[in-house]
Amino acid sequence: MKKAETQAFITEHAKTIEISNVIPQELYEQNNVKRGLRNSNGTGVLVGITHVGNVVGYEKLNDVKIPVHGQLYYRGISIFDLVDGFQKDHRLGFEETTYLLLFGHLPNPKQLKEFMDILEEARTLPHAYKEDVIFKIPALNIMNKLQRTVLTLYSYDQNPDDTSIENVLRQSIDLIAKLPLMAAYSYQAKKHYFDHESLIIHTPKKGVGTAENFLYLIRPDGKYTQEEVEMLDLLMVIQAEHGGGNNSSFATHVVSSTGTDTYSAISTAIGSLKGPKHGGANAMVEAMIKDIEAHVSDASNDEALEAYLRLILKKEAFDQKGLIYGLGHAVYTLSDPRAILLKDKAQVLAQHKGRQEEFKLLNKIETIGCSLLNEKVKVDNRMAANVDLYAGFVLDMLGIPEELFTPVFAISRIAGWSAHRLEQILDDKIMRPAYVTLRDNTTYQAMKDRK
Repeated sequence: MKKAETQAFITEHAKTIEISNVIPQELYEQNNVKRGLRNSNGTGVLVGITHVGNVVGYEKLNDVKIPVHGQLYYRGISIFDLVDGFQKDHRLGFEETTYLLLFGHLPNPKQLKEFMDILEEARTLPHAYKEDVIFKIPALNIMNKLQRTVLTLYSYDQNPDDTSIENVLRQSIDLIAKLPLMAAYSYQAKKHYFDHESLIIHTPKKGVGTAENFLYLIRPDGKYTQEEVEMLDLLMVIQAEHGGGNNSSFATHVVSSTGTDTYSAISTAIGSLKGPKHGGANAMVEAMIKDIEAHVSDASNDEALEAYLRLILKKEAFDQKGLIYGLGHAVYTLSDPRAILLKDKAQVLAQHKGRQEEFKLLNKIETIGCSLLNEKVKVDNRMAANVDLYAGFVLDMLGIPEELFTPVFAISRIAGWSAHRLEQILDDKIMRPAYVTLRDNTTYQAMKDRK
């Protein structure tokens, strides 16, 4: 068939699929199906138990949802206390946080040094891996490339399918150390082969942690400030874990329950995180900000900004989805603790980078946007800024390009994914939910009788 004929076939049959596969909302209600694994009040359906992380965004009294200020706990420790602990001591926290998530307790100085030494030793790629796996097959989207590079590591593992705790822990630590390298090198390959820029590759630095190494690897001159390292480290800490119910961690649980290998499980999580409804949301915030700046002549004018935000909500502006990206969350109501932590530091960095006006715009979007959203929602489902509102701005201030926004999320969240995978493989029950089938049974029709 010619290309035009093939396209006509695809177009015609795509319409058939759209017509025949739509499921009306009322059918979910009639069959008592929790669409999107959500209860009618917006809370998540309980599908599992975890020790790893806890997300608190509301309380329930007599089955009534009561909004509260958000809390996030890693192995029972408040994210506020965790961040305050290492920042007060003028330390970076990602490796300490990763240790906590994997092993369930905070490391003492000896344990932390030993763990960081193991990560540093693993912070390398197999012989000719960069050349054969990354540079020979570059990709426009770094998240897709990360999936492939993770899966390819399976072939370099002498014992890839062993799902014992000891072996999966070894694989997890190895991937936590290697994923930042693979993201950085995949980005450099993309810039060289697709954007026709110079290919500048650094070897990982010794004696420094994940955040410092990542900035070093992606910058041509390898230079960075301590403030920049601390900002990225904070972002990685608050993105490292978010309970078992977020889509990518839940995907990790589902796939791990089959007994599959670590590389397949983590690749699945990366695929989940790529989606704009999950990890790709911070890039959508940046796109929305640029759209607002292009269409609102004076974004500092509250009335003009409010008018445009109303157009966005009415699906008459930006991407016509009716969403103000960076506002609202599936669990958090009155506040998102990650947004609070990030916003405070972002304001300071914005002052040092000369980007106060952009920060003020984000702050106005938060204030005005939340007010508009809360006009429309029930009292038990209040809207507040989520971490994505400020994450993209922070990454941009750090000189991290948009292509790496979601990969940075991945190199952070792999700590949580690994902890959830280790927890799941101790449960030998495969996840196997049920579906209601609506199509009536029919008889098979012989070829000669079909029209």
